[in-house]
Amino acid sequence: MDDSKIENEFNGNEEQDGNQNEHDPPDSAEAPLDDSTVDQAEAALEEEGGMSFFGHLNELRKRIVFSLIGVVVGMVVSGFFVNFIIEKLILNPAVENSLQLQNLKPFGQPVLYFKIIFVAGLVLSLPFTIYQLWRFIAPGLYDNERKWGLIMAISGTIAFIIGIAFAYFVMLPLMVAFAANFGSKDIKNIIDVNEYLSFFTTLMIGTGLVFELPILSFILAQFGAINSKFLKKYWRHSMVLILLVAALITPTPDPVNQLVFAVPLFLLYEISILVVKRVEKRKAKQKIKEE
Repeated sequence: MDDSKIENEFNGNEEQDGNQNEHDPPDSAEAPLDDSTVDQAEAALEEEGGMSFFGHLNELRKRIVFSLIGVVVGMVVSGFFVNFIIEKLILNPAVENSLQLQNLKPFGQPVLYFKIIFVAGLVLSLPFTIYQLWRFIAPGLYDNERKWGLIMAISGTIAFIIGIAFAYFVMLPLMVAFAANFGSKDIKNIIDVNEYLSFFTTLMIGTGLVFELPILSFILAQFGAINSKFLKKYWRHSMVLILLVAALITPTPDPVNQLVFAVPLFLLYEISILVVKRVEKRKAKQKIKEE
């Protein structure tokens, strides 16, 4: 074969390879990731049931905004009934026990009204806020976890309301009567209204949170953080702690008032033990089924 012919064929093959390489698509490892590719990946992830990091942030921001709107709506509603809330609900226990209240600041009463509207708005919007929290965490739960989570959200709200009702109808009248009648008759018990409001709010919210003890026990037992044997073992220690909590939350040194608050705590502790036992039985049955 002629040398010139071989050289021409060799040069032709190189040109064909070069043209073919020019039209070949770039390797996937070297292909740059543009915004459209990232968006498509995020869309595919959402279609599979997941959510991107920025999707979680947007969802959290939306739930926070909705919760704040709920608080504002609750404050607006409270503003229409603020006189009823102050005179018939907050000040009524003091009036019935002849406890005199006074304002010591120039703008004390406007600030007092705003505080009451704000706190009442928070309490009224609490179920809606819990619902928004539930909407945020529900997509990441399994079906059985969603069922229990919804039950816990509703139960927590009911327990908080029961705690507030117990504090208002049982504890507050006893404490106000004690504060109004204790001491020498020559010393007039004239209380600053802002101090009275602080005492009222602390008692209501504190008692409402304490009544969440069975709900908290259920959650901890669900994750295996506590068990019924642990609660039974440290029963005596818990009783001492409950008495200390009762002494701290009830501002009066009267042992009767402290026992009025401590007895429900004892009952809540026993209920918590029963709740934890039920969780343990359900988990044991589930384990047997899986095996």
